[in-house]
Amino acid sequence: MSTADLYLDEKELESIGLTPEHEETIRATLPLVGSKIDEITPNFYSRMFEAHPELIADTFNRGNQKQGAQQRALAASIATFATMLVDPEAPAPVNLLSRIGHKHVSLGITKDQYQIVHDNLFAAIVEVLGEDTVTPDVAAAWDSVYWLMADVLTDFEYDLYRSAQVEPGDVFRQTTVVDRKELPGEITHFTVRAAEGSADLPGHLPGQYVSVGARLPDGARQLRQYSLVTGGSGASGELSFAVKRVRGVDEAPDGEVSNWLADTINAGDALEVTLPAGDLVLDAQATNPVVLISAGIGVTPMLGMLDRLAADSSDRTVVALHADDSAEVDAFAAARTGYADGLANGSAITWYGAGTPDAGLRGEVREGFMNLGEVDLPEGASVYICGSNGFLQFIRSQLSERGIDAKDVHYELFAPNDWLLDA
Repeated sequence: MSTADLYLDEKELESIGLTPEHEETIRATLPLVGSKIDEITPNFYSRMFEAHPELIADTFNRGNQKQGAQQRALAASIATFATMLVDPEAPAPVNLLSRIGHKHVSLGITKDQYQIVHDNLFAAIVEVLGEDTVTPDVAAAWDSVYWLMADVLTDFEYDLYRSAQVEPGDVFRQTTVVDRKELPGEITHFTVRAAEGSADLPGHLPGQYVSVGARLPDGARQLRQYSLVTGGSGASGELSFAVKRVRGVDEAPDGEVSNWLADTINAGDALEVTLPAGDLVLDAQATNPVVLISAGIGVTPMLGMLDRLAADSSDRTVVALHADDSAEVDAFAAARTGYADGLANGSAITWYGAGTPDAGLRGEVREGFMNLGEVDLPEGASVYICGSNGFLQFIRSQLSERGIDAKDVHYELFAPNDWLLDA
């Protein structure tokens, strides 16, 4: 798969429209639907999981469902798409839909599941708003919005399946763990190869991720995404990813899959892994400068990009910026700064909240929060960001203040509220 295959056609998306009658109806009802989202979404998911319990067991993230994060994300994405259709000033949510499409491919989503979502979502809308409000005309208008969005996504997803040369949904592969390493910050590094007798695992692009399937004690197969930490330049047939153990805080539960992997999976064990996906990908053919910005475990896709740049002996200007709580939990400090230092035009700056830098760290070390106002950012750079939602919003604001064009900024968020990135 090439980088050209990874993105939606923005012009095609902007050409999509509603009939004038449906547009008027959506414009009139969008505020009401938006105000009732927090009532509609729990109703919808309750209905869907009661009718299809296999979805909450084997596809949806149960931890996110308990917190309502996934619910808000799906509802917000539909509202964002509807806004684009009725507001000529609203930008086409190309990045949002691209991220959703890649996530769906990494989960093996197929067209039939869109019908399941549709039927339960619209039943929830009618129950919450009432049949007097959801008249046949209103229902038809929102039905049109949903299927326009679904068609965009399924067409894109099926193009991704074709590019990967697999049938739709056929993305799960049986692998064997060939290496496990314990790293600081409660991070475990896994390397897998295709199970004996299976075809080799495919190559990947720098920055992509895989979904890992965890068969938990209650029989559920939960799926989580983990970025690949190599650049995919070799033909080893191996995939390597890092998993940070998620500890529950406040009302949030422990991470089911991260703890299962850390506690039970060792070298020699079987593990279900999907084909690589994701559109936060370094364009290895470009020659312009690269700025990599990460926080915490968000460094993992950046490692893949740095690995590829190093393998190519790239002479591009590369600036690797990273923030972490302390040097003691910065698991990839030596690798990240070593890659940057080894490039002809590479540099690294690390910000720590506390602690003493490890002797293996190269480049500059600063205290406190990442401050891009103190960094010499190269002109014309492609900027890649990965971290928590708060971190991404914080960094995007700083980039905007520096006059960096939004089209040059690419990001990944390790949470379901990625719709916020387009807000």
